[in-house]
Amino acid sequence: MKIAASDYDGTLFRNRTISKESIEGVHAWRAAGNKFGMVSGRDYGMLTPQLEHFGIEYDFIISNNGGIIRDKSGNVLYQANIDSQTLKNISIEPIVRNSFHFAFSAKDTTYLCHESEGSWIMREAKEWNFPITKITESEILNLVGVQQFALGFNTPKLSAECAELLNKKFQKKIRAYPNAKSVDITPAGISKRQGLETLLNFMNWQNCELYVIGDEENDLPMIKFFGGYTVNTARDTIKSQARKVFSDVGAMLRFFL
Repeated sequence: MKIAASDYDGTLFRNRTISKESIEGVHAWRAAGNKFGMVSGRDYGMLTPQLEHFGIEYDFIISNNGGIIRDKSGNVLYQANIDSQTLKNISIEPIVRNSFHFAFSAKDTTYLCHESEGSWIMREAKEWNFPITKITESEILNLVGVQQFALGFNTPKLSAECAELLNKKFQKKIRAYPNAKSVDITPAGISKRQGLETLLNFMNWQNCELYVIGDEENDLPMIKFFGGYTVNTARDTIKSQARKVFSDVGAMLRFFL
C-alpha cells in the first residue's frame, strides 16, 4: 500500500476547479488499494464540500496546516490548540489590524470577526455551506479549542511581512505561515510535516511509501522532509526544493502507480 498526500489550493484545486486528470488519477490510485488524502491550510468544513462536489474521495484529511487530523469518516484523531490570550495578543498587533478578517478555526465551526471589504470567508461560506459563527472582538478571550488563526491581506508581500513579524515576536507560542494573500497561524511545532508524521503513527502506516505534493511555503516542511513534489504552476523557490515537478496531482499519482 502507498500513501499520497496533496495540498489543496494551488495544487489539486487550480483556476477554481480540479482537473479531470487529477480526479481520474485519485480514483485509479485508490482503486489500486492505495490511500489518498489532503494536507491543507483550510478548515475541514471549508474543504470537504468542495471535495464532494468534484468527486474526490479521500482516506484522511489533515487541515489547518496540521492543526487537526481526521480519518475518512471525519473522526478527529488529533487536535492542537492556541490559548485565547495568545489569540488576543496577536489580534491587537498593528500589522494584524490590516487584515480583512480574523478567522479562528475550531473543530466544528469557524469563528469570524473583524470582517471588512475584501474578506472572502463569508462569500465562500455561503457558496459552499460551511459553518460560520460570528463573534465580536471582545469574545476572542472566550475562545477554546482553536487550532488556527487565519488572516487575509491585499498582497502576498503584506502577508509575508505579517508572518515574519509574528514569528519573531511570538516564536515560542505560534508559527505563522504566509500563503499567497493569507497568513495561517498555528501553535508552535505544528506543520504539515508534523501532521503527516502524526497521521502515520495513528494509522500504523510508518512503513508505507509516502508521496507528498504542494505548491506554497506552508508545504515546504513536508516537501523537504519527505522528499516531496510540486506542480508546474508553483513559484521557482518552491520548485527548487522539490524532487520533481508534475503537471498536476493526477500526473504524480499515475507516475507512482
